[in-house]
Amino acid sequence: MAAQTALETLLKRDRLVVLTGLAATTALSWAYLVKMAQDMRAMSLDMSMDLNAPCNLPWTRSDALMMFLMWTVMMIGMMIPTASPMVLVFAAHSRRQREQQQPYVPAGVFLSGYLLVWTGFSLIATVLQWALHQAALLSMMLESTSPVLGATILIAAGVFQLTPLKHACLRHCRSPLAFFMGRWRPGAVGAVRMGLEHGLYCLGCCWILMALLFVGGVMNLLWIATITVFVLIEKAAPGGTIVGRVCGVCLILAGMAVIGFN
Repeated sequence: MAAQTALETLLKRDRLVVLTGLAATTALSWAYLVKMAQDMRAMSLDMSMDLNAPCNLPWTRSDALMMFLMWTVMMIGMMIPTASPMVLVFAAHSRRQREQQQPYVPAGVFLSGYLLVWTGFSLIATVLQWALHQAALLSMMLESTSPVLGATILIAAGVFQLTPLKHACLRHCRSPLAFFMGRWRPGAVGAVRMGLEHGLYCLGCCWILMALLFVGGVMNLLWIATITVFVLIEKAAPGGTIVGRVCGVCLILAGMAVIGFN
């Protein structure tokens, strides 16, 4: 009886360690985003007071690196909360393997594969931001200055929410147990591969939603938080699939409204 109680205590402690690590990583990412948003807001204010300041200065290498870092940290802050159920299931399986004195892999290895996918997406997003910047289609707070661009992104995101591809990817993200039962691979390499696969399914669900950042503002913290909460609801809540479809229709209507008013 004492041994069973000790084991339960150990399992609770391990679960708490994983949750604490996920929460701490998310909190640090958001702290960085808050600081960067404050800096960019101050820079925007300074440039608005300088009538001679150009609005689309060419990027330097340090600018490109800073933007890539910003996108990477943003994706970590946004996607770790939505991936937490999958990470916790992986961690639970690893605990059982350790209890049975079998080789096990820390949950962080699986998470590293997942985040590698979003790091790749961050590189693509940085290139897209650079292209929009060069075309003078973004404000200092990285918000679209073109109603046509904004409406196009809204409608495209809404249409994608209703497609079979979206829901095929979402189905894998909403079922952690089914995902691992069908794709379990042993060892650290296997954990990274599973993390990559889950990351790709997650990317398939959410890539167009991340483009919405260019509509509401890449440095608009409320907008970032709204998209994060929506993705979490869509992936984890009982009615998430229905919420996603309703949101798709709303996005299409919002895009049409933008066109109508401009």
